[in-house]
Amino acid sequence: MTRLAWIRLAIVFAAFAVLEWLVQSGRISTHTMIPPTAMVTELWALLASGELTGDLVQTLSNVAIACLLSVTVGFATGAGVHAVPRLRRALDPFLTTYYAVPFFVFYPLLVFIFGMNNLPMIAIGFMFAVVAMIINTLNGLDKIPRVYAKVARMHQMGRLATALRVQIPAAMPNLFTGLKLSVAYSFIGVIAAEFILAPGGLGYAISFAYDNFDNETMYALMLFILVLVTAINMTLHSIEQRLLRRQGL
Repeated sequence: MTRLAWIRLAIVFAAFAVLEWLVQSGRISTHTMIPPTAMVTELWALLASGELTGDLVQTLSNVAIACLLSVTVGFATGAGVHAVPRLRRALDPFLTTYYAVPFFVFYPLLVFIFGMNNLPMIAIGFMFAVVAMIINTLNGLDKIPRVYAKVARMHQMGRLATALRVQIPAAMPNLFTGLKLSVAYSFIGVIAAEFILAPGGLGYAISFAYDNFDNETMYALMLFILVLVTAINMTLHSIEQRLLRRQGL
């Protein structure tokens, strides 16, 4: 691990230690918050008992599908829009204001269209994440130096070869940013949708625990999601840094 990684880890542990002291000393009521050690203990018990398996599989499956669709569709759409400047100018206002739209107002419509199953949750996760990928794809393609295209023409490279060997590697930093945002937004969309009407999933489990004043389970599940998403993004960040080092960036 690098020095910076150790510093980040130390900050996280320090924050947990402070929170532990605040709760154990009574400065924060246990009716409001439980100690981090209790969260870890409860989470371990839940994982060991297998109670979370069904909800975990459902949520991660929905997130994976939403993320895969958002990255694939977002990249293809971004590349297509970038190739048509007039379409780009027409869509720019919609892209910049997209996240002002309250997506959850469409949930009843999605339930009516797809029924009471996992598809509405996947759709919400996709809607949250796809534009982040589109915008970062556009930004990445915008930043490619024009000289790269000239070099590709000098070597008589076709469109596909130019895209795979020149454009995508050059736009990789922004594409990875779009990927990381898509992962985060997919989790947000799916889990938030599970709070509303889902019959299962981690969001439903947290909502059920909240409604029943089960703070131990609620905070344990919240901790699990935070750790899981952080671990995924750190892994993606590590892969991104290796790719950039190979490119000399």
